[in-house]
Amino acid sequence: MMVQGPVRIEMPDGSVVESDRFMVAICMCKRSKTYPLCDTSHRRRRRTGDGESSAGQRPA
Repeated sequence: MMVQGPVRIEMPDGSVVESDRFMVAICMCKRSKTYPLCDTSHRRRRRTGDGESSAGQRPA
């Protein structure tokens, strides 16, 4: 999800993530290594039917 920045996100554990960029990509799939910010990991991994993710595989 793209939002206009700057943004300040308070995580459930109380930590705060901030970005002063003019547009900020927020991760919606929770696959990002920089969660809650998106690093486009969703492009490299997809979820399988059993809830696990697999890298580098494309749907048949």
